[in-house]
Amino acid sequence: MTDASVEPRWRLEWPVSSGQRVGSARLKVSPEDFRVTECLWPEVEGQAGGAEGAGEHLCVRLEKSGDNTEFVARELAQLAGCKAFEVGFCGLKDRHAVTSQWFSLYCPGREASDAELLSAIGERWRVLNWRRHARKLRRGEHQANGFELVLREVQGDRQAMEAALALLAERGAPNYFGPQRFGFQGGNLERAVNLDVTRLNRKKGGRRGGGGSGSKNVLYFSAARSWLFNEVLAARVEAGHWFEAMAGEPAVDGSPTGPLWGDGGTTASGDQEQLERAVVAGHPEFERLFLSTRMKPERRALVTRPDNLQWQWQEDDSLRLQFALPPGQYATTVLADVFELQDMSLSRDNKY
Repeated sequence: MTDASVEPRWRLEWPVSSGQRVGSARLKVSPEDFRVTECLWPEVEGQAGGAEGAGEHLCVRLEKSGDNTEFVARELAQLAGCKAFEVGFCGLKDRHAVTSQWFSLYCPGREASDAELLSAIGERWRVLNWRRHARKLRRGEHQANGFELVLREVQGDRQAMEAALALLAERGAPNYFGPQRFGFQGGNLERAVNLDVTRLNRKKGGRRGGGGSGSKNVLYFSAARSWLFNEVLAARVEAGHWFEAMAGEPAVDGSPTGPLWGDGGTTASGDQEQLERAVVAGHPEFERLFLSTRMKPERRALVTRPDNLQWQWQEDDSLRLQFALPPGQYATTVLADVFELQDMSLSRDNKY
């Protein structure tokens, strides 16, 4: 709990689409209340056992709980006898959940040992499926993530919550980055402001990847870009046009987008460019930071739309929801547009 007498430097709460949330609930009371299923190869994932395939990479679909993705990837590298960077995955999945996702292990010419390796992996995690594949799995390569969530101790007017969920299914929610991206009390933002810009553009030898200060810089830069995006989106939510394209919208399937800031700022023009630059100009510490880099400006959707959103009320004032989202969009962002959420997993973080 933070000290209420200390004014935070960074805003970490942004306006919701309707002006206020209509209910409250507890999230992740147990890991089983938050289930995530990565959809990479739909034609394979519905099968039992392994699927046909060929290539240097053994891909394994695991069910895990209590372990984060990067920890599992490191452990898989040890089991497979390959290097950590030779293990691929499509996205990070919450450890305070029951999640299934694919990992690729670089095991060229070792097909005869696949069964032995899968057995060793199965002693640590449940193996749901496997196949051989020609390439390492990359971030964002999956098609979607499916969610099955249970909210506990739901409070609020049920009719108002039903109406808000129906609107959410129809229109979507503001696609904010979650506050965890910014670190405790915005610590990642503070570190971004204090980066030495003379040492940012290239690591020694021009190599990418690995750990150390280079990967930390990427984390802090990402936090700064994400926070500026949230600030622009918040301005559009307050203006009431976050779900519609503005004049000057870069061509992205006619959908409204916001800036992931870079050198040159934004690729928008006209009214949209003026709005985005005006918002970022209010944060000159970040504006200066991106002027000192070679980071290319990009765009991100302003709207996250849950696919096939369904919900059922339980007898104990709990609410079960099912929906799917594209890669890089988050279930908690969707639900937080309707409910004031108390994430019960946060009290368990100090155990890891």
